[in-house]
Amino acid sequence: MSKLKIGTRGSKLALTQCGWVQRQIVAAMGFDPAQADDIAPLTIITTQGDRIQDRRLIEAGGKQLFTKEIEDALLRGDVDVAVHSLKDMPAADIPGLSLCAIPVREDPRDAFISLKYERVEDMPAGARLGTASLRRQAQMLSLRPDLEIVMIRGNVDTRLAKLQAGDCDAMLLAAAGLNRMGLSAHIRSYIDADIHASAPGQGALAVQCRSDDLGAEWMRKLHHEPTFLAVQAERGALEALEASCRTAVGAYATIDGDTLSLFVEALSADGKTRWQRRETLIHPNALSARNLGLRLGVEIKVEAGPDLIQIGG
Repeated sequence: MSKLKIGTRGSKLALTQCGWVQRQIVAAMGFDPAQADDIAPLTIITTQGDRIQDRRLIEAGGKQLFTKEIEDALLRGDVDVAVHSLKDMPAADIPGLSLCAIPVREDPRDAFISLKYERVEDMPAGARLGTASLRRQAQMLSLRPDLEIVMIRGNVDTRLAKLQAGDCDAMLLAAAGLNRMGLSAHIRSYIDADIHASAPGQGALAVQCRSDDLGAEWMRKLHHEPTFLAVQAERGALEALEASCRTAVGAYATIDGDTLSLFVEALSADGKTRWQRRETLIHPNALSARNLGLRLGVEIKVEAGPDLIQIGG
């Protein structure tokens, strides 16, 4: 049997996430997950986004910096599938590549982490909140305009070490990554995603393959339809708003029975202006969920006009 080579970034979080997907794939193929490294070995690929740690991604080229090298390896045939954090993926598809499975989603919320405080609301005036996300910056400034935003980049361990060293008084990280790495004890509280929408696709992983390879049985078994429908709606909004590291945009979808609820927002960099839309959809499918996101995103884009695009912040 030929091996199924899986491409991934090399950070501890990426390897943890990819390792989980790797075992799910091997089990879906009918093999013992303990044989995962033999049947579906991991290939570590360093991306440009991993190399850049001293500035916002906008200044270097945007979120595709975390995916391009891996996608190039997939197109060349160096690997057979790739695993990404869905929120790192641009909305536009790459010719020749397809998303073949969206596994069940982890917690999509942002987590508040601090050595001193339980919540953002508890921080004193002038306290330093660490994040490299323009969305998180804008959302927290909308709540607490008196805070100082400190640019903190790096992998999860690096960011936690910077908090320990006193570089900031608190920080926001994706709860999903902390949970997957067994670091949820660091979480003091959560940001309500129904008030401050998470990044589109946050908490979800994406398995990508060459379009010619679609249709394998393990893909069907790994795929989680409720997660897929939710992120289709969120990424529809992402596409409409041309959201990137240059825009403060959030989208949060939930599925309850046969109803999909979508909340989309965009903010000015200082958090003073928020454009929001909410709507529900009965009996969603992939197309209707995406179209709902597209429509709400377009409505916000029209309302916001040129104020939507931010350069830094």
